[in-house]
Amino acid sequence: METPGSSTTISATLSPSERSKLFQKQYQAMNPEERGTFNNWSRAVSNLTGWGLTEREKQERQVLKEFENDMKDCRTCEKWRNDLLKTSPLVLFMSESLKKSGTPFDESNMPCMKCDEMRSGGFSTDGVIQLCYNRLFGKGHLETTIAHEMVHAYDQANYNIDWYNLEHHACTEIRAASLSGDCTWFQEMMRGNVGFFKHHQVCVKRRAALSVRENPNCKSDKHAEAAVNKVFKSCFTDTRPFDEIY
Repeated sequence: METPGSSTTISATLSPSERSKLFQKQYQAMNPEERGTFNNWSRAVSNLTGWGLTEREKQERQVLKEFENDMKDCRTCEKWRNDLLKTSPLVLFMSESLKKSGTPFDESNMPCMKCDEMRSGGFSTDGVIQLCYNRLFGKGHLETTIAHEMVHAYDQANYNIDWYNLEHHACTEIRAASLSGDCTWFQEMMRGNVGFFKHHQVCVKRRAALSVRENPNCKSDKHAEAAVNKVFKSCFTDTRPFDEIY
């Protein structure tokens, strides 16, 4: 069967209206089996390229495509999370430490979700670690994210943290950035921040200040930096539950 639009049936010199008439004539000449084959082909092309769809159908197609991509990313996040909870030495150690603190974490309170903010994860004081599947660059990034949020959970369970107190907030952000692997040389290189002199401390201070800046009680960048600098020495050297920086 020759499909309408093939080079053997349509001349490149025909006007759009002439092509349309030729399409209709060829379609009417098809038998039911050929029409069925052509309709299936046409729907496949439309779904793949958007060709021949109305504006509403194009919008619906785009929404469906985004939904399918979201579900794919979410399933990937869940698979990585489940693997890391079983195989990552860092995540396993923090999981055990949290269990000893009376706040166990597993897949039930670590949901993969879509986030609007530019963050890869979050910790809420009701005992939930949020993993942002649309902000992850890979399994290693997720491992660092889980460990980072687990440090916050550990601090919440073991210390009397007032999250609206900037110094308290700064301290747990310093510890999370330092102990999770968030400030390794490779992670910083991927962000475009390459340094050799105390790069770890510089990274920890910068990332802690960025997080504190989001606190509703923080008035400015300088306010966040001041809170971080004030508690940096004591919080940076506090590596619990690790013996040293991972």
